[in-house]
Amino acid sequence: MSQASPIVNARPDPSKLYRWGVLVFVSLAQFGNYYIYDSINPLERIFHDQLGFSASMFGWLNSSYSIAAVATLLLGGLIIDKVGVRQALLLFSALCLFGAALTALRGDFTTMVAGRTLLGLGAESQIITVTTALARWFKGKELSFAFGINLTIARLASIAADNSPTWAQWAFYPNGTSAEPSWHRPLVLAAVIGLICVISAVVYWAMEQYADSRYSLGKSGEPDKLSFAEGLKFNPSYWYVVALCFTFYCGIFPFRTFAIDLFISKILAGMGAAASNIADFAAAQQAAGFLNSFLPLSAMIATPLFGLLADKIGRRATFMVLGSLLMMPVYLMIAYAHVSYLIHISFFIPWVGKSLTLTLAPSLMLPVGMLGIAFSLIPAVMWPSVAYIVNEHRLGTAYALMSLIQQIGFFIFNWAIGKANDIAGASPSNPHGYALGMWIFSILGFLGLFFSYMLRRREIGPEAHGLETITTGSKA
Repeated sequence: MSQASPIVNARPDPSKLYRWGVLVFVSLAQFGNYYIYDSINPLERIFHDQLGFSASMFGWLNSSYSIAAVATLLLGGLIIDKVGVRQALLLFSALCLFGAALTALRGDFTTMVAGRTLLGLGAESQIITVTTALARWFKGKELSFAFGINLTIARLASIAADNSPTWAQWAFYPNGTSAEPSWHRPLVLAAVIGLICVISAVVYWAMEQYADSRYSLGKSGEPDKLSFAEGLKFNPSYWYVVALCFTFYCGIFPFRTFAIDLFISKILAGMGAAASNIADFAAAQQAAGFLNSFLPLSAMIATPLFGLLADKIGRRATFMVLGSLLMMPVYLMIAYAHVSYLIHISFFIPWVGKSLTLTLAPSLMLPVGMLGIAFSLIPAVMWPSVAYIVNEHRLGTAYALMSLIQQIGFFIFNWAIGKANDIAGASPSNPHGYALGMWIFSILGFLGLFFSYMLRRREIGPEAHGLETITTGSKA
């Protein structure tokens, strides 16, 4: 009597080269997304002078993004489930592009808010889609490393956007630094870079469609889905982690919204110059952009190192105590820093055919670097810690709820810091006016210390989940 032969899947796995090609294109789609979001950072003072924007109005450009992001998270990945990864990636990437184009259409507050809202609807959903795609292609292989590469490529876009007054000076100053800067061309540049979102999504569509008929692929990762009923069941350690992510991220992203204008004012004061001198303003803008980019740059370097260290020795709650102590003095150091001297570094760019000068302010680089190190602890230590605290089948709800609360925080702090800068009259002629906003940010450091202490206290007690003890050499 013959036995039935087992059914063998004749399709091979995709090659490593093919998978890494997929990683590159989904990461480039996210690159365009990140660049569009950060493209307005160097433009606050130009919006103020040419379009009549107050700091509160400028803050609303990112607050409106966060409102849309909250709506996106409430959808809970339903669109991805309904239409599939490749269709969703193209749809959300197109929304990012249309949002950038609408923002650049007119120098009108309502139009720009509408554009940033459209961006918020597409951008956060696109990030969820990219996460889902990577899980499909890399689960059981090099998933953690793939996520690290993806985040590195995305953060390079933030660095590029902050430094755009340097490498894209032609867009900011089309008639040279002796003439008024342009508010419009940098936004058009962001829309053009936004094309990367759509082009990369189209390439991914083709790659996945080709692979579906020839290779054995894993199931798409489960999108983060939000369930308030399940969220209420989470234990106190989870909520301490959520509170820490709230305090740290609200101290970083809204700060970056207003930081370039703050740094410009500090640097101009150090130069003994006025914003009305276009050449001096352009030099200060370039230096301020580099300072702002120093934050994600330092986080890119420190995040994998802290991740490795946490895996090696544990002590995750202790790391957050140290991060809070590092964060507490940073904003006041920035608020009361005196830029007594500047360092000018000139370098020749062959493809541009001319030399560019980079202006550095050492007295500001120290606190910004400290903030970057503190920032790196969240993706390296806190986000992975959720997997130790929450059951696997509820991780989607846990991460979605964390993201929702963070976006609510971004909305509040973008609005609050803009309002504080308006009330205090912060400007290049009144650089001390930024101190009120910096004091508000400093409160987050003290709250972070409290929540990290409470987390550590719980994690060294009888109800611990192993955040202080689990290492790569131990069993979870």
